[in-house]
Amino acid sequence: MEKKWWHNKVAYQIYPKSFYDTNGDGIGDINGVIEKLDYLKDLGIDIIWLSPIYCSPLADQGYDISDYYDIDPRFGTLADLDRLIAEGKKRGIGIVMDLVVNHCSDEHEWFKKACEDPDGEYGKFFYIEDYKDGAPLPCNWRSYFGGSVWEKLPGHDDKIYLHVFHKKQPDLNWENPKLRKEVYKLINWWLDKGIAGFRIDAIINIKKKLPFSDYLVDGDDGLSSIDNMLKEATGVGEFLNELAEETFRKHDAFTVGEVFNEKDDELPLFIGSNGYFSSMFDFSAELIRTEMTPELYKNAIFKAHERVDGIGFLSNIIENHDEPRGVSRFIPKEYLTDTSKKMLAGIYFLLPGLPFIYQGQEIGMENLDEVKDLSDLNDCANSNIYETSLHEGKSEKEALAHLINVTRDNARTPFQWDDSENAGFTAGSPWLMVNPKYKSINLASQINDSDSIFNFYKALISLRKNPEYESTFVYGKFTPYKTEQKNLLAYSRVGEKSVMVIANYQKDAQTLSLPSKIKKVLLSNISKTLDNSSLNSTEIVLSPYELLVVEMV
Repeated sequence: MEKKWWHNKVAYQIYPKSFYDTNGDGIGDINGVIEKLDYLKDLGIDIIWLSPIYCSPLADQGYDISDYYDIDPRFGTLADLDRLIAEGKKRGIGIVMDLVVNHCSDEHEWFKKACEDPDGEYGKFFYIEDYKDGAPLPCNWRSYFGGSVWEKLPGHDDKIYLHVFHKKQPDLNWENPKLRKEVYKLINWWLDKGIAGFRIDAIINIKKKLPFSDYLVDGDDGLSSIDNMLKEATGVGEFLNELAEETFRKHDAFTVGEVFNEKDDELPLFIGSNGYFSSMFDFSAELIRTEMTPELYKNAIFKAHERVDGIGFLSNIIENHDEPRGVSRFIPKEYLTDTSKKMLAGIYFLLPGLPFIYQGQEIGMENLDEVKDLSDLNDCANSNIYETSLHEGKSEKEALAHLINVTRDNARTPFQWDDSENAGFTAGSPWLMVNPKYKSINLASQINDSDSIFNFYKALISLRKNPEYESTFVYGKFTPYKTEQKNLLAYSRVGEKSVMVIANYQKDAQTLSLPSKIKKVLLSNISKTLDNSSLNSTEIVLSPYELLVVEMV
């Protein structure tokens, strides 16, 4: 594998609206990120991915962009961003922007011009179709946020436009080379400003199966999941290769794709040595929609990494802005402790690929437990989730309880800096409720506690970057171990050193037979020091939710 500058980096996702507010308006801002750069440097971060901060009406929290070339005043100015880029570089931290080009906002200049003249140049930047009331729609696809993907074009009763996400997010027509040229222009503009690269949003959706057609109805609404269309859509690679050639490769930029539905034989094209992207997220565990178990988690992540072995790098996560908090998702509530949180951190962090930390993950932030009313939440997807639950027969109380478990707002509550009012996030009124758990879960209480979750993450990063072990963790061969042993997640990383990561993912102790003797304990979530008899044995007893990272003889 050809070595790249980003292979040994650790990345951190910031959801700017909820990170740190410096002007008291209740919304996090770019200056808040600048103020916390030293904190992130101390943690060991090399790359910061900023969720969208472009101009936007925030129908979908910034993923509806009205101006790709400017910063939304809520977050600051272009000058603020230039300062962030410069200050980041001083600390060896690269800034990665969110690239959202499957769709834009209905308030973008392109769409406004399309509404003025649907048959003109900008009308062809979108999917606009003729329509008469009462006639069948061009297709029966269901949008990701519920309802049809078709909406009346403003000012035109005889026209409709396509949106696979929110109705205020009209899809861009990538079949149009003029549109693609404009997209490449804006990407290069940002790369020329000095950003390190992009996280690429919903990129598989840029290719539609045309001409429009219906798919099998799979809901009471008479519609069909957009996934049914995406499975049949072919040719996205032509767009993606052109995109990479015209932009990313020219700048040696780091890119990580939000990719779904890719086939095994396409992996070298996506993340190979000259792939469309540097990396793509491993969503294998996040895509499990049943109740999570240790075995499901193990099988998902092991299969994902075996699948890309020798091809390229995945970016590893346990949570992001689109998912509930990882510790609340992957650990049973009754066993959710600092010990089990550290175990989960160690499992995912030392896998092959690039580790991503989502803001607040490093202090063990959890899901909301209780919300009094739907109005306390904010995400545009909430109403569809809630109404669907009611339609399925749940009571209002049950529907709200279900929503609390799955809402994206769980990850979007403000960062818990300390136990002061509003968790130290803002001097004003926060845009979204603060998780009441901030009194006990906050950075200030952990930063000087050597046994805290925060300092465990620091230790993980330090171990991965330790010159003695770095090449092993970055390039070492990955081999799952004892996969048949229930609720055990163990794997080896073998390069210049031979290291094993071992996790007892259950409430009871269990015994493990090792392939050889342990030479040294590199990291433990229970401050475990093995005695000489243990080091001379190939059998160890693991405590409940124990994690061990050991160098093998």
